[in-house]
Amino acid sequence: MLSFLGALPIVFSLSTAVLAKNPICEIDQPVRIAGLDWASNRFHAAVTAFILKHGYGCASDTLPGTTIPLLTGLARGDLDIMMEVWKDQLTEAWEKAEKAGDVALLGINYPDAVQGWFVPRYLVEGDAAPAKGLVHIRDLPKFTALFRDPEEPGKGRFYNCKLGWDCETINTKKLAAYGLDAHFTNFRPGSGAALSAAIASAYKRKKPILYYYWGPTWIMAKYDSVMLAEPAYDPDIWSALAASDKPEQATAYPVVAVYTGANSGFIKQAPAIAEFLRRYRTSNRLVSDALLYMQEHKSAGERGAAIHFLRNHTALWSKWVPSEVAQRITAALKAN
Repeated sequence: MLSFLGALPIVFSLSTAVLAKNPICEIDQPVRIAGLDWASNRFHAAVTAFILKHGYGCASDTLPGTTIPLLTGLARGDLDIMMEVWKDQLTEAWEKAEKAGDVALLGINYPDAVQGWFVPRYLVEGDAAPAKGLVHIRDLPKFTALFRDPEEPGKGRFYNCKLGWDCETINTKKLAAYGLDAHFTNFRPGSGAALSAAIASAYKRKKPILYYYWGPTWIMAKYDSVMLAEPAYDPDIWSALAASDKPEQATAYPVVAVYTGANSGFIKQAPAIAEFLRRYRTSNRLVSDALLYMQEHKSAGERGAAIHFLRNHTALWSKWVPSEVAQRITAALKAN
């Protein structure tokens, strides 16, 4: 009997060591992640899946779809996690699900999603910069010749986003409200890829270009740009701009916080995972860099970008998880 009791601490110690290396997931099924159909969400889903697998012992499934159907699935409990909740674009649907107690925001994934009008930094900075002094939207009429439209040489060319996108409508209204439609043509590429190709071509040749873009994107990481200043974002002016066919005023795009959300039942079932997601925090710049990696290493995909990110930002992600979880993730990164 004494020998049996004496052995107990050894057995307990061995079991603890095994569990430390082989964690047991809080739930008995794969964690279901919303596979929203854009690159930044795919990256975040891949980072989360790697951490869940190697840090928490959880399998995961990323289920593809578009925003509203996946939000419906999250509220219903068919999904567990949504790594990018663009709350400002989902206000009514998200608030309805939140008030019903079906979903909850866990934290801000990144606080600084941006949109705006950009020019290359080489145009505006340096002693020989051809557009020195171009800082604000109101300065543009002085530089129409620099951005000359080959099809309408008396005007400059503004590269809008794709015809039919919401940003194209807003930018068209801004051109008119700022009085810039008298000085610039409203050039709308046939696709998002055509817009990025035009930007890439201009930067490669160090040519002038005035364009709309948004971040996080690989374009923002690859090409050193300057966002032109506009009147500070004003929600009342913005609402009037969006509602009117002929707005008299315009304002800068709002800087948007993008959240992490989850099903409320899942949060109760998996408190340790929920705490990890509360601490999950990136930035426009970090995500843009990851998207550039995906662009330049297409065979690696989002999983390769996730591993690259985790290997290069240990000081960041190790704050998201307990130390023993971080140790397991570090070991897995060495093995992959």
